[in-house]
Amino acid sequence: MSNPKPDGGRAALAGFVTNRLGRTPPRPQPVRAAEPAQDPSVLSFESLPGYRELKLQRSAADLIGLGNPFFHVHETKAGATTRIAGRPFVNFSSYDYLGLNGHPAVTAAAKAAIDAFGTSSSASRVVAGERPGHISLEKALAAHYRTDACVAMVSGHATNVTTIGALLDAGDVIYHDALSHNSIVTGAQLSGAQRRSFAHNDLDALETLLQATRHEHRRALIVVEGLYSMDGDAPDIAGLIALKQRYNAWLMVDEAHVLGVLGRTGAGLFEHAGIDPTSVDIWMGTFSKTLSGCGGYICGPAALIEYLKCTAGGFVYSVGMSPPLAAAAEAALAVMQAEPERVERLRRNGRLFLDCAKKHGLDTGFSLGLAVIPVIVGDSLKSVTLSDRLYKRGINVQPIIHPAVPERASRLRFFMTSEHTAEQIRDTVSAVAEELAAIEQGGSLIEQLLAKRV
Repeated sequence: MSNPKPDGGRAALAGFVTNRLGRTPPRPQPVRAAEPAQDPSVLSFESLPGYRELKLQRSAADLIGLGNPFFHVHETKAGATTRIAGRPFVNFSSYDYLGLNGHPAVTAAAKAAIDAFGTSSSASRVVAGERPGHISLEKALAAHYRTDACVAMVSGHATNVTTIGALLDAGDVIYHDALSHNSIVTGAQLSGAQRRSFAHNDLDALETLLQATRHEHRRALIVVEGLYSMDGDAPDIAGLIALKQRYNAWLMVDEAHVLGVLGRTGAGLFEHAGIDPTSVDIWMGTFSKTLSGCGGYICGPAALIEYLKCTAGGFVYSVGMSPPLAAAAEAALAVMQAEPERVERLRRNGRLFLDCAKKHGLDTGFSLGLAVIPVIVGDSLKSVTLSDRLYKRGINVQPIIHPAVPERASRLRFFMTSEHTAEQIRDTVSAVAEELAAIEQGGSLIEQLLAKRV
């Protein structure tokens, strides 16, 4: 069998690393069929745009021996360690930042809720009514952020989408960081408001936008993340508060990766920056990280929460949070508040990883060295290959590649936990440096991989 044309191979490999993230190739322009009703092939899912290309790309990856880094089946609770296909792994792909998933108090709370209420809320809380766990969890979170009230929802992604979509409308404007999560962008699109992005963490760029456009709109919302999930850095919250006050805008902070991470006790960005949490209009967070559950929440003024409970589609038309998940989240919050030493261990581990990475000359970008630390390698194929080599050495870490990040910023993203050991961290960073050096010494990855096909 002859070798494929280099250009075709490059295209296949580039497509492979893109589509391993579950993203489909660009859709071609629609072609109007003469008689679509008479053509049964249009009802085949295999006729969907890009499907054949997707299959070709995955076949190319299999031929060159590059494993799929995604959708591994974990055979045990995934935390600082895990087991996949019967093998133990040091795991850096877990959001269990404080090691609370499986904590005795958290597990006991979930089991007690199952015994009392079963596993489902049956319908939306508007239809099926409240459960005590919904109310107590929301009160606990509102107290944590010192806000009037809180609403819990069943999906973190949907929490952003439905909240932003419900609050803003045509005639309004949303300013968001250029690296904002998909849920923020999708919510902005759903709202119908004007959407304007500003350079990452660049408050001067934001103010320039505000000066030029704020007067054109009725309401304005500024949205940022408290700890950016790709880069592990935080915004200047005090500067953002000053801007929102100067330009008469709401400020929303997405704390999905913040709770249990930032601040001396893990309270969040407000503790980290030493600000009054009530100076932020909307606090958003998720239950799937430190709080060991699933879903999302909004904390803020009573009028905001009342409005969302009556108008936000993701709450009104979606089932209420599962009772055991609500109980687990509330218990995890209590453990976090009672055991700040977990936060200190997480901080110590993150600092060790960052220090080791810098000694090895690895590029960790602007990470603060807390829960999220990228190792930027600058090439999608190199990132996937590095992840594959580490996997073979018993280290589980996922690549983040174009288009999730710019091609030149492709990376491995390490999630730290309080439960990692110093030995695991040092050994992992050494392995990353060794494998990355071996890849770079081998020359062009694409040519190497293409050469394997005979």
